[in-house]
Amino acid sequence: MNYYNEIKNKLIDNEIYSKIKDYSKERHKIVTYFEIGKLLNEAGGKYGDNIVDKYSKMLVREVGKKYNKRTLFRMKQFYIIFSDEKVSTMWTQLTWSHVRLLFSLDFNSINYYIKIIISQSLSVRELEYRLKINEFERLSEETKNKLIIEEAENVIDFIKNPIVIKNKYNYKIVSEKVLKNLILEDIEFFMRELGDSFCFIGSEYKIKIGDTYNYIDLLLYNIKYKCYVVVELKVTELKKEHTGQIMIYMNYIDKNIKTFDENKTVGIIICKKDNKYIIEFCTDERIISRRYELI
Repeated sequence: MNYYNEIKNKLIDNEIYSKIKDYSKERHKIVTYFEIGKLLNEAGGKYGDNIVDKYSKMLVREVGKKYNKRTLFRMKQFYIIFSDEKVSTMWTQLTWSHVRLLFSLDFNSINYYIKIIISQSLSVRELEYRLKINEFERLSEETKNKLIIEEAENVIDFIKNPIVIKNKYNYKIVSEKVLKNLILEDIEFFMRELGDSFCFIGSEYKIKIGDTYNYIDLLLYNIKYKCYVVVELKVTELKKEHTGQIMIYMNYIDKNIKTFDENKTVGIIICKKDNKYIIEFCTDERIISRRYELI
């Protein structure tokens, strides 16, 4: 096989296709680059690793300046990574710009980001931001293992730790009221930190227990898992009375608002500092705690 001519013809075909088939040019490009990566890998096995340098010089002259050594190396790297059976086959639904951002990640991270790029229609800029805030790394080890073995997830699996909260005013010290206001100013971002399919019910949600009115910091609902989610904000270390408080609120929602076909309410305590011993001895597994981090 003449590897160079095969690569050259594929690139010329892609250049033509990109001009006349706009609706599907990204998929054509990414499949073409994968096939070229395979050819480069095979050619390197026969003629040595310097084949990328040799071919790039010829392609720059005959096809275009963008097919330099760096670009060809990326195509080869693309093939090596994405031909591995550990990587999701859904990569064909991505753009080349998305794929390039994933090169430095491990297999499990790549699979996670491929799925959210597709399910949430992430732009390249949005993906860059998710990578910047280490979204995958902030998932629990239990959740990561579930993703690897494709075990069914639940509503709390994708709640990050720490939960990132945007602090556009650069507050150094915040009260619970200020923390809540920061969350409400970008409630969509906050709900993405919790995971998928959350919707906002209300803040300072009023409930009456006996003769006393109580106010839930944030009340959310998860459409996918069909359950209410009570969120309480604490700017201190997690304390045992916090779990007691949120348990009362959760039970109130279950008794007075939840319908028979909905799942039991979940409670999230967001605090300045976590205390694993409090949660370890909490008898209600629906309650979790997460530390917050202002950025």
